[in-house]
Amino acid sequence: MKTRIIFALLLLLPGVVVLSKSPQQKLDKAVFYEVMDRGNLDEVEKEIDVVTTSSSPEKDGYAGALLMRKAGLQKLPAQRLKSFKAGRKKFDPAIATDADNVEFHFLRLAIQEHAPKIVKYNKDIEADKKIIIKGFKNLLPVVQHAIIDYTKKSKVLSANDLN
Repeated sequence: MKTRIIFALLLLLPGVVVLSKSPQQKLDKAVFYEVMDRGNLDEVEKEIDVVTTSSSPEKDGYAGALLMRKAGLQKLPAQRLKSFKAGRKKFDPAIATDADNVEFHFLRLAIQEHAPKIVKYNKDIEADKKIIIKGFKNLLPVVQHAIIDYTKKSKVLSANDLN
């Protein structure tokens, strides 16, 4: 009883900080894809925080993709390489664990298409393209929209492939 009273008083006192676990945020895929597309470093870093604190079982895949996107936005080559490797370390196991995840294959295709040749991350482009084409109609509308938007800039995937 005494402990409850003390705890209640601590909550009511101004200036007292009660440490708690950070609240889990909901992953909004529309926002995720907007951030990936815009390529603003601050937005990418904020979205990494959102994704890593989300309750999504797929958060490592999304976080990995964001880290690899972040790499392309950084100025120093050492920073770029470090972010890309960290992203790959999260993303590759996520896609290996969930090999039927068409959305992850889309993210990997987009990353591979824009990754510099020096990182040697371009071996699965054709396989990913086939998986995307085959599974496109079963994706959530927000993901379909992101893929269609991506086809406007892609040299690998076209809107005609998706019909």
